[in-house]
Amino acid sequence: MSLPDFSIIPAGEGIWHEFSARDFVRVRATLTEETAFIVWQGAIYSLVPGEKKQHLFDIVGMSAARCLAHPEGGWDFTSRELLFYLDPKSGELLHRWQNPWTEETVTVVHVANSPVQGRFRHPFPALVTPQTTTFIFDLFPNYPNALATDPKFQDYSPQALYQAVELFKLTVPTVEILNPDPPSIENLLLAWSRIGPWLPWMKMGARPGQMIYSASGRKVMEVLALPRLIQQQIETRLPLFSQAPSQKLDTEDMTSWRYFAQNFEAYLANEQFPLPAPNDSN
Repeated sequence: MSLPDFSIIPAGEGIWHEFSARDFVRVRATLTEETAFIVWQGAIYSLVPGEKKQHLFDIVGMSAARCLAHPEGGWDFTSRELLFYLDPKSGELLHRWQNPWTEETVTVVHVANSPVQGRFRHPFPALVTPQTTTFIFDLFPNYPNALATDPKFQDYSPQALYQAVELFKLTVPTVEILNPDPPSIENLLLAWSRIGPWLPWMKMGARPGQMIYSASGRKVMEVLALPRLIQQQIETRLPLFSQAPSQKLDTEDMTSWRYFAQNFEAYLANEQFPLPAPNDSN
């Protein structure tokens, strides 16, 4: 693959170019079928009509991902995700949170999604400049909210639809993605923004408003390079998340809403989340 001709492009602009699924595997994970991690940190704010924003949480999270060559072409993608909600003033991990609107103190349910999966087959467009190449994914999930049909979740998530916006940008050096030899492009920067509904564990009911997520991150190749808080959680309570599944699992993707529903009794009992997750054979 040769460097695009930038001589005809105005200064400060780039051109769109399609990269193969193989190249995107090198960006997102690695061709060696080992686990690769993307880590991020940032903040969550409230967006309520007629109100000033509130800085609700800081966040730190990671995705442990693996790409596996598929015999019919393309790559299977399988991963596990963690995200922790932190006190925005102290930076400490939250286990209980006082809702500033209802003044009720509730159990914090951190994100522990396993698995999150997909398939990479088709070319991936990216914006290319002489210095950087950026893959841009603007996602708008919109589907029925399974919690809304169960009366016991009316105080937690009664909205008929789950609707959100997820905006991802993965940026790598152009010179590295144009070199086909390295199995992984480790010099990756992530920008992630999200607009989403109140989380069920916040117990906001039908109260109007949304949450704004703003985070940035990078790629690392081993657990010891993860933020210390995540390392501690993996070492003591969540060894399952030390790597991606060894194969694509024949099961539905986990989401924060499904995880909350499955562990509702533990939430009501004020147990500590994420619940312990030992290693398994996958």
